[in-house]
Amino acid sequence: MQSFSTQFTLNKDYLAESFDQSLPHSKRARPNYWLPAAMFVFGVVLLQFTNEHYPGWMLIALAALELLHIRYRRPWWLMRQTWGKGDGTEVTLTVDEEGLRTESTLASTAFAWADIEKVIETDLGIILVTRSGGQQYLSKSLFPESVKNTIAARVA
Repeated sequence: MQSFSTQFTLNKDYLAESFDQSLPHSKRARPNYWLPAAMFVFGVVLLQFTNEHYPGWMLIALAALELLHIRYRRPWWLMRQTWGKGDGTEVTLTVDEEGLRTESTLASTAFAWADIEKVIETDLGIILVTRSGGQQYLSKSLFPESVKNTIAARVA
């Protein structure tokens, strides 16, 4: 296998594509409404049956905050990513005999071929799923079709 290397910038567009393409395949694709519901009910119970109202109101407020987090999870995630250190950094992606490697000034990640359990193809990219359960999204715009086919063949 011939080594392939490319660079891309972690900007808002790439991060938005990553979120949109990865979410349907993540463990948290469906929001968990049980936690805010339980916090709300427990808060109401505390308000009704205790003399101290602060913990009850706190749980109700946390339930409302959690519902806002569920409703606006995409903008919330994008905001956190763009306010972080990684926004705007150049990332180098290398595909070679050993596996895939991403390197930037802030972080370095390596996936050996043996560590990648499966490749999920989406409309705009691929998701690498590791044996430990982690996921890495890579846009198809980063590499030619032959490299994508090589990745799928090495994992299969």
